[in-house]
Amino acid sequence: MEAYDILQAVENNTGARVLATVIHVEGHAYRKQGTVMLLMADGSTVGTISPGCLEGDLAAYVPGVWESQKPQMVEYDMRPADDFGWGETIGCGGLIRILLEPLAGELLVNLLVVKDRLDHGEVVELIRTYADGYSDIRYALQGSGIEEEGFSATSVVREPFRLVTSTLFMPKPRVIVFGANPDAIPLVQMAASSGFRVVVADWRESFCNAERFPGVETMVAFPESLVEKLALNERDYVVIMSHQFEKDTAFFRGIMAYHLHYLGIMGSKERTARMLEGFERPDWLHAPIGLNIGSEGAFENAVSIVSELIAIKRGKHGAGVWSASLAHGRDVGSFCSW
Repeated sequence: MEAYDILQAVENNTGARVLATVIHVEGHAYRKQGTVMLLMADGSTVGTISPGCLEGDLAAYVPGVWESQKPQMVEYDMRPADDFGWGETIGCGGLIRILLEPLAGELLVNLLVVKDRLDHGEVVELIRTYADGYSDIRYALQGSGIEEEGFSATSVVREPFRLVTSTLFMPKPRVIVFGANPDAIPLVQMAASSGFRVVVADWRESFCNAERFPGVETMVAFPESLVEKLALNERDYVVIMSHQFEKDTAFFRGIMAYHLHYLGIMGSKERTARMLEGFERPDWLHAPIGLNIGSEGAFENAVSIVSELIAIKRGKHGAGVWSASLAHGRDVGSFCSW
């Protein structure tokens, strides 16, 4: 679960008690610096720090941290070669330091501000300055111009007589799916589950509604109006798949005025070439859409497309299945080409 989802739970759940943040890792660990998790009053958790073997132990600290209203540092050292407990169970061989903070007061206020800023597309850095070990923490927020995809990362700076850690929170990358046909349903569900903020856009209200696409945003308007309403930016991912050539082309021509992070068009090479007439093909256009996994049908096509979105978000596009297909001379024009 990504940091944005944790912030959403902080905003909506009054039972949230302790925020756990991985602030230091040495060696191999299941999750990296910056990973956050919520520990709830009823013993449940939101998010994960391990495959499940640390969460139960961390839960035991919740009553003490909450009652004392003081942060606490917990360390798990899985480096010893004779450690047949933590090390083998968690599949790690490293050291992890986890900061446990009561979700109240200054921290709570700052996290709610972070959530609001992320909702407005801002990048926010939460800076913690420590005094008296880890028992006294001061918080500060600052904006950042960093444009990389992601949600959080923690850096540690040792200044004279104090320790400072910084956690960077990034907005969820937005995926806009133009075309609310039945084949969009598994794609939307999969993209939302993979950490994207999803907007389904279509001119047909009977197709584009919360009943068909629960838990995501919907926007109903004709293509020309949609482009203006969406307020597109260079971090957006757009998928065109209404299967109606005139509507797809109208939407395509409108969004070509913007520089996007990703544009995928579902359709044959010939169909896409007709849409592109009069335009220079940008490097962020992906047509045919999706990774070449030989997909067939709506669900497999969704797997192919979301895999490509994840690969681009993680900076891994061009490797793995994609390059292997090219290396073997396979026809990459055949996938997701309805």
